[in-house]
Amino acid sequence: MEQLGEDLETMRRVPLADAHVDAICEIGEEKTYPKGHWFARSGDPMDTFVYVLEGEIEVVDPYSKERLFDAALGPTQFMGEIGFMNRGTWFLPMRAAQETRVIEAPRTAMLDLMSRIPELSDHIITVFAARRRRQFELKNSSVKVIGADRDPDVQAVERFLSRNRIPFQSYDMDASDSETAQVCDLTGHQPSVVLDSDRKLDDPTPRKVAQYLGLDLDICSQREFDLLIVGGGPAGVAAAVYAGSEGLDALVIEDTAVGGQAGTSSRIENYMGFPTGISGTDLTYRGQIQALKFGTRFVMPRRVVGLIKRDDGSFCATLDDGDELCAGSILVSTGVQYNRLPLDNLERLEGAGIFYSATEMEARFCGGTEAVVIGGGNSAGQAAMFLSRTAAHVHLVVRSGSLAASMSSYLSQRLEADPKVTIHYHTEVTALHGEDWLEAVTFKTKDGERRVDTRALFIMIGAAPNTEWLSGLVETDDKGYVLTGAQVGRETPFETGTDGIFAVGDVRSGSIKRVASAVGEGSVVVSRIWTYLDERRRAE
Repeated sequence: MEQLGEDLETMRRVPLADAHVDAICEIGEEKTYPKGHWFARSGDPMDTFVYVLEGEIEVVDPYSKERLFDAALGPTQFMGEIGFMNRGTWFLPMRAAQETRVIEAPRTAMLDLMSRIPELSDHIITVFAARRRRQFELKNSSVKVIGADRDPDVQAVERFLSRNRIPFQSYDMDASDSETAQVCDLTGHQPSVVLDSDRKLDDPTPRKVAQYLGLDLDICSQREFDLLIVGGGPAGVAAAVYAGSEGLDALVIEDTAVGGQAGTSSRIENYMGFPTGISGTDLTYRGQIQALKFGTRFVMPRRVVGLIKRDDGSFCATLDDGDELCAGSILVSTGVQYNRLPLDNLERLEGAGIFYSATEMEARFCGGTEAVVIGGGNSAGQAAMFLSRTAAHVHLVVRSGSLAASMSSYLSQRLEADPKVTIHYHTEVTALHGEDWLEAVTFKTKDGERRVDTRALFIMIGAAPNTEWLSGLVETDDKGYVLTGAQVGRETPFETGTDGIFAVGDVRSGSIKRVASAVGEGSVVVSRIWTYLDERRRAE
């Protein structure tokens, strides 16, 4: 499948053009540091761009304080990875291996320079993306997640880090190897996240980890924006790209991870331009980097719980912890979430054998067991194909008698031909079995009931729109989807009945529930938002 960021081992080390170095010198300051100087420690914000003129900067193991890699940064190279674009934090410390002379430029000035010189931007972003990819794949990070592998709270933290492409190492407290035992001693054998040798986060949650790593930004330092994009799925990310490119001051608020429901898809093969397929996470990650390049910022995991319209026509959104952000316009791109099944013990077993996404994080629980996927749409089909690589067998449970109306033909044909997948038509799951972890499910068919032993159940049925936070400011249909365009007497298809609020993607009533459609809507709507804000400014 396609992935973003070339492999650093095959990338040629191409120095920046002389003119680009001169431009960095104009916004930066030349400094010389002695051997042993710390350029960055784990957890420090990436607020400075460092270009090496002479000397060497090495990556340091945060626990042993020894050099971590054979390679180091030398003349014509620069520090950083993709987190620099969103003022992320350093995951590994870096120090001068010898006396080192550098140019240091403030992050904001560097981003402005990159926006004015696209060739410079392309070079830097390509290297940044490659470094993050390599860090993530090799788990090179000071971040260690320590806890029982089957603990749903630990899984939530790992899922958050993984879907946001944050490199980390995971240690299962139930494991018996010496390295795990040594790491667990650091935390008193309690679930924790460790960052560097002397910083520990107890009882971790995605929100705590985000604050710990600076992923939720200091959003209260700025409370007024041109546009708040609520929801970071394909539609929201596409809008973020175009909003930034049109000069709008935009912020994306996402409650889980960039990618939304598409981010849980292991393989999308019918999106134009990716003939070998691409994961939903990689697709939206590319979009996020483009948006960051144009100045749009992302904050997560934060949830909007309420919205009010002020007397001047602008809006204020209340977040889950009481923080308030205001903007001249709102884009609703919160998508949908899979419905829950009305089954006893469902909530208790969620994360303990019951999952709503099928990525590498969840697939690890399928080894040596049969997996069950409920649903007849593309997401369920993609999950079944993906899980068949690791599970002993996959059962796809479908209520109807055919996949033709709900699943792409190429996908249903593959499922029918795969000997490791069995499709059960006219079937429902009616019972869950297990105490601390799922052990089996009961199938109800036309011929009666059947118990299937499984330790991994994936629910991907139906969908409910995420619209409660709109506080009644827009009209919705009987299922809760936002009404737009002609449905509410508007000329353009993505306007709601309330001036300044727009809706795109799966959350919009009548939308085509496809990734490509969501991307298209998110791209197109920004033109109308820009016009609306411009007309509003002129009227003031």
